[in-house]
Amino acid sequence: MIDLRSDTCSRPTPAMRRAMAQAEVGDDVYGDDPTVKALEERTAQLLGKEDAVYMPTGTMTNQVGIRVHTEPGDAVLFEQSAHVYLLEGGAPSAYSGVLPRLLPGTRGIFTADAVRTAVGSPHPFFPSTVPAPVRLLCVENTHNSGGGTVWPLEDIQAVAAAGRERALALHLDGARLWHASVASGVGEADYAAPFDTVSVCFSKALGAPVGSCLAGPADLIARARRFKQQIGGGFRQAGIVAAGALHALEHHRERLDETHAHARWFAEGVASLKGVDLEPSTVQTNIVRFRLTNARAAVFVEEMHRRGVHMLPSGEDGVRAVFYLDIGQAETNTAIAAIEETLTERK
Repeated sequence: MIDLRSDTCSRPTPAMRRAMAQAEVGDDVYGDDPTVKALEERTAQLLGKEDAVYMPTGTMTNQVGIRVHTEPGDAVLFEQSAHVYLLEGGAPSAYSGVLPRLLPGTRGIFTADAVRTAVGSPHPFFPSTVPAPVRLLCVENTHNSGGGTVWPLEDIQAVAAAGRERALALHLDGARLWHASVASGVGEADYAAPFDTVSVCFSKALGAPVGSCLAGPADLIARARRFKQQIGGGFRQAGIVAAGALHALEHHRERLDETHAHARWFAEGVASLKGVDLEPSTVQTNIVRFRLTNARAAVFVEEMHRRGVHMLPSGEDGVRAVFYLDIGQAETNTAIAAIEETLTERK
């Protein structure tokens, strides 16, 4: 099975498994697992932040990030198709008790003016206690639903400045920030600089089996550790899995351009097929989203699965394919051929 559902489907490499087997461990709840501490320190260094905390999932780092900045009843600005809003089980409302306020975006990217409009300007005639106070602005880079869209640095800086103008805290969902950096040439620390907190993932195309980090100022990360424990994120001998993440961080980031190349090759091959609506130039990183013009996505992906290619439907006619280190040129070519066969047979 060629599994293109997500880059979370990656498998640890033999070298990563050796690093995990040999990891020095302690008890993370007591703060004495040396491998976890090394991972946190390295992540904070790469992102230019004071500290970082390792957690089991990117959903947890995002949601703890929101909780760190807010109190129940506060409002938070999300782009309308943001992962943290749409695809994390309704956690912003359930866990932090916040009110989502949605920003219009194009492939996940919104403007500084959209931020200013959403927050508005207070007026003495209108009671400040009536609306939910907007406390936090969230940005996603790369943007999953946008098709792995990379934010230009100047746009990031502009929306961050607009947020600061309105006294908002800033959180970056950088689950695939490594991809944005490789694709754009902008360093991770430069992308992270405008934000108070940054979430990054190791278990997607980096190939680690478990985990994400939340990075930021020492005081906010100390607060985050409390919430991590509160919602059951306390590890014990977590160094075993942290060693996989640390190995990925040091050895796999430089290979991400391979996944981008395979995604572009796939996009170019699929775009030429009758029954597919896809502009290859929109594929910037490792996520390819395309639309079927004469088929229902649910039926199409089931037929593809029978042919040995696993993808996800997205709405009535959309399909997502995601590339990672396990998927090479041979698998990419096989997937393109299977799509062509499937569409041809459906005529």
